Amino acid sequence: MSLIAELAVPLILCLTVVYALTKGTDVFAAMTKGAGDGLRVVWNIAPALIVLLPCIYMLRASGVTDALAALLSRPLAAVGIPAETVPLMLLRPFSGSGALAVGGDIIKSCGADSFAGRCAAVMLGSTETTFYVVAVYFGAAHIKNSRYAIPAALIADLTGFIAAAFFTRLLFGT
Repeated sequence: MSLIAELAVPLILCLTVVYALTKGTDVFAAMTKGAGDGLRVVWNIAPALIVLLPCIYMLRASGVTDALAALLSRPLAAVGIPAETVPLMLLRPFSGSGALAVGGDIIKSCGADSFAGRCAAVMLGSTETTFYVVAVYFGAAHIKNSRYAIPAALIADLTGFIAAAFFTRLLFGT
């Protein structure tokens, strides 16, 4: 099985080059054009990322996320969402790596087989880093007005958090 995994990428690349050559494509020119397009995308989205990432770390370091977590833990617990996952819910729309770190902390402190640990794992898999995705994709497409995309995505994230808690309780109990 590991031999297949090791050969998968080189085989895909070779098959792509062979296919391009059979179609009469100048492979080198196509690759350099693609690399140039990729660099333009990076250039367009870099300002959004340069602003977004430090803001996330400042929010976390300032204690704002902890204060919001304390404020929201009781109402969310009434809906069935464990209080330990509230910091994860607050950070997930902004930062995937930050949310993953919080999820790891939840699993470390509560246990991997606990309701909070399982719920955190399901939440990480069923929600998205909304603001990061909007910054990257809208920046790449040169869209200035996100209109209803952010509210709709945040509602989808909230739905994912509630569904994660519901189905974790349904499938594993408390």
